[in-house]
Amino acid sequence: MKFAEVDREDFPHLIALNESCIPHVNSIAESDLDDFLIQATCFCKLVDEEKNLGGFVIALQPGKPYDSVNYRWFERAYESFLYIDRIMISPASRRQGLASQIYLELIALANARSIPRLCCEVNLKPANPESQQLHHSLGFLSVGTQYTENRTKQVDLLVKNLTSEAS
Repeated sequence: MKFAEVDREDFPHLIALNESCIPHVNSIAESDLDDFLIQATCFCKLVDEEKNLGGFVIALQPGKPYDSVNYRWFERAYESFLYIDRIMISPASRRQGLASQIYLELIALANARSIPRLCCEVNLKPANPESQQLHHSLGFLSVGTQYTENRTKQVDLLVKNLTSEAS
């Protein structure tokens, strides 16, 4: 799988993949994807040789008008970070190391821009134990929790502090 920039033609495929993973991620609309094309530091897809979608990632730095309570929490807590809004892997591409590959790219991007940390959240309610396990194995630490969506969701707020980490 290789990384490629997302364009509007990808939106139907990205939305379908995203919606198939609810409740582990929130729903996303085409207008949100349009906003990410403008605001995101990294909005990339992973594709195979035949251009089949293996997954995608959206990550933002602080100071964007992104309306997410979790993003805003990190903005209040840290001056500099790369917030990972979502990493989605297609069912056919799971368990092949793509999420780890994406994280290596995000670490390289953060290091190249002197960004000291990666931030994200993982659902505690409803539970997402696979994602929780992955993030802890990658060195993410819990720095807080919060309830969202009228207390129907609870998230674990995670940070991975970076040095000049290359792997």
